[in-house]
Amino acid sequence: MADEKKKNEDEVPESEGRGTLFDKFLNFIETAGNKLPDPAMLFFLLLVIVWVFSAILSPIDFGEVHPRTGEALNVQNMLTGDNLASFLANMIETFVLFAPLGIVLVAMLGVGVAEHSGWIDAGLKKLLGFTPASLLTPMLILIAIVSHTAADAGYVLVIPLGGVIFYAAGRHPLAGIAAAFAGVSGGFSANFIPSAIDPLLMSFTLEAARILDPDIMLNPLNNIYFTALSSILIVGVGWYITDKIVEPRLEGIPVDGDEDEMPQMQEVSAKESRAFWFGFGAMILGLIGLFIWAWPEGSSLRDPNWDNPEVSSLFSFQAPLMQAIVPLIFILLLIPGVVYGYASGKYKSSKDMIDNMTKAMESMGYYVVMAFFCALFIDAFAKSNIGLLIALKGANFLQAMALPGQVTIVGIVFLSAFVNILVGSASAKWALIAPIFVPMLMQLGISPDLTQAAYRVGDSVSNIITPLLPYFPLVVVFCQRYVKNTGIGTLISMMLPYSIIFLVTWTIFLLIYWWIGIPLSFEANYVYPAN
Repeated sequence: MADEKKKNEDEVPESEGRGTLFDKFLNFIETAGNKLPDPAMLFFLLLVIVWVFSAILSPIDFGEVHPRTGEALNVQNMLTGDNLASFLANMIETFVLFAPLGIVLVAMLGVGVAEHSGWIDAGLKKLLGFTPASLLTPMLILIAIVSHTAADAGYVLVIPLGGVIFYAAGRHPLAGIAAAFAGVSGGFSANFIPSAIDPLLMSFTLEAARILDPDIMLNPLNNIYFTALSSILIVGVGWYITDKIVEPRLEGIPVDGDEDEMPQMQEVSAKESRAFWFGFGAMILGLIGLFIWAWPEGSSLRDPNWDNPEVSSLFSFQAPLMQAIVPLIFILLLIPGVVYGYASGKYKSSKDMIDNMTKAMESMGYYVVMAFFCALFIDAFAKSNIGLLIALKGANFLQAMALPGQVTIVGIVFLSAFVNILVGSASAKWALIAPIFVPMLMQLGISPDLTQAAYRVGDSVSNIITPLLPYFPLVVVFCQRYVKNTGIGTLISMMLPYSIIFLVTWTIFLLIYWWIGIPLSFEANYVYPAN
């Protein structure tokens, strides 16, 4: 009996039953979440649930009209013969065309060469050599924020590097992954460098504003000052959460991953140091070549149909440069990895490079399985219209309450955060709800620029706690490299403090920013009509 009692005590997490009320809440979330089925099976079960509810809800007339098409918005029954036949006929295409799958695998080929050749390892050692330990967290979050400029590259590049950097510094690697994930995804709308998402969201805002004012014009970067200053907020708040809340909770979780899957940080030899700088120099030459190619006005990397002088045609969503971000990451990491491999003597032939790519793909096997079920679920959820209906009902409820402007702005932030848990794409959500929010607030005297800023706050903060985020399973895989039994509950409980505190502090920051009157951007306004 004594042995059995001791065994049961050993199975209880060290932090269970002690700590603050918030700690106990996070422990509950972790325990409950980890009792959920395997992530791949969870997505399959969610697929079945969508099918069942689509059949139940499809006969009901919810009285909603799609704001973009003007047609009645009803739930589509996914269990009809036609829809099931379409599901089977398009299953392979749905999986193969699942956007994150190609992004992850292509980028990981380049990352694999750069990592397994030793180039990233050597670079991190040098980075740790001049970065004070006390500034490691804010530097990582800042790098994560900058990665927004390169579309979704931060998910496959910065987040795993967060674990590598923290592990190399003697800190818990999951804390590094959490900090990077918070910067890449939780702070998605915080960036001081313009990216393709800025003019894309503005285009939907402008279209919605013209419902009420056909002649209105908006700046494509109509939130850039706000998002730039938000970077400082996210770095500071994320730094505090990582060091004071998340990492202390991880102290009782042992790092038990396979040694071969974790970086082995040893001293950099003189030969390896030279090889690193050779590889770094090769990457710089590649970037210079890319700049020379992209800079001329007639460059084939520019959007030939772009005619807005305020934003470079290099950064439109249709520009070949923006569409080639992931292949460019693959090439720009492949080059220094190969150069380092040969210069350091680790590569004897091209087979060594292929072996590194193969090793990188081996670690992605579990992700591919999860991505298969995730792709099928997200496709069915979108086609059923259930998520869109929830978004519209929430927006209409907020409109019917007719609250003061400041309260309505807060309501938009919170509603956007909730809808974001169900509908992942930032542009898809905004295309749906902008025609409701933007004209509604214009009638209250609030500009489309401010409405969009509120949406972007809510759209960011809940990314990191929803398993429906296409990259969420990938982050679980990154965590499992270090802690084998990491599950959905572990990751959600780890990220929940970021989500809650980001939501509160960023909303307050927006209200204070508005109250002080700091410009949202050049040629952007708080009020409508503009003074």
